[in-house]
Parts: sequence; C-alpha cells; structure tokens
Amino acid sequence: MAKVDNNILVRGLSGSLGKQLVLKRGRNGTIVSKFPTFDENRTFSDAQVKEQSKFREAVEYAKVAKELEFYKEKAKIANRLPYHVAISDFSNPPEIREVDISAWNGQAGQVIRVLAVDDVMVTQVMVAILDDAGTVLVEGEAVQGGDTWWHYVTTTAVESGARIVVTARDMPGNTVQSTWND
Repeated sequence: MAKVDNNILVRGLSGSLGKQLVLKRGRNGTIVSKFPTFDENRTFSDAQVKEQSKFREAVEYAKVAKELEFYKEKAKIANRLPYHVAISDFSNPPEIREVDISAWNGQAGQVIRVLAVDDVMVTQVMVAILDDAGTVLVEGEAVQGGDTWWHYVTTTAVESGARIVVTARDMPGNTVQSTWND
C-alpha cells in the first residue's frame, strides 16, 4: 500500500484499475493498494456475523448522529470526522473506574461519588442500594460534579451490608454496570 499526496497522476482519482490496483481518496492524499481477493466459498463464523451486524448498527447510528453538535465539537478536538467519532462512541461503552463511598456510612443525605468516563460523553449515572436479598432499598440518578465524577446523595438510611449497583450510560445508549459491597 502506498500513500500519494498531491501527485498530478493520481490527484482526484478513486476506484480501481483493472483488477490490479485500488485508489482511495483520503483526507491526506490518495491511497494506492493491491486489489483485494476473496474466496468465493468463504463463510463467516458466528462471532464475525455478530461483529458485522454490530458495525452496521454503528454506521446507521453515525449517519444520524454526525449532525449532533457535541460530535462535531469532539471531532474538531480530535481532528477526526464527526461520523467517525460517532462510530467510535457507538462501539465503546462507558467505563466505571471507581465508586467512592468514603463519605457514606449508611445515613441519608450523604454522598456516593462515581468516576465514570467515556470516549465522548457519559449521559447518565444511576445508583441503586440493595439489601442482602437483592431488594432495592433506594435508587436514583447521580448528578455530574463538574468533572468526570458523578455525585449521588442518599435519600434513605440503610443498614450495613448493603450492595451498591452503579449503571453508566453514554449517548448511543451503551450501558455498563458495576457492583460494590459496603
């Protein structure tokens, strides 16, 4: 594969030359590569079919989402196209890195902090406190604290031994859930 930038012979060209070469126009020039060959009888594994389906969903999401302002802003910062930022966002769920319960001892009105991050933006963090049997004692939405930390203020006193379940969501709707024991 060769990358040609501003060459008079290939400037503005794209497509294939016979079944020998493929020319693709990119943001930084023309890319020349060998014509791909595929086995006519190839079959895809279940994992490959699943991944292809997921990628098709990402493409459909990106076609619409590329017009959203925050994807345009993120694209400028990353020097990428909004379409590609949206595909990446669809493909990568958020991450819960830490749950800080140091300021919570089971009383109402105390703060549980959650460090949730995403490649573009975390849109929601939910916190649920469950008893030993798995019954939800209290749950609610955390609010962003001006950085990547989200704050949930407890509304009910809870006895020790509770389990905390945190769920983070990003713009495409990807969710991740983590559990911490008191």
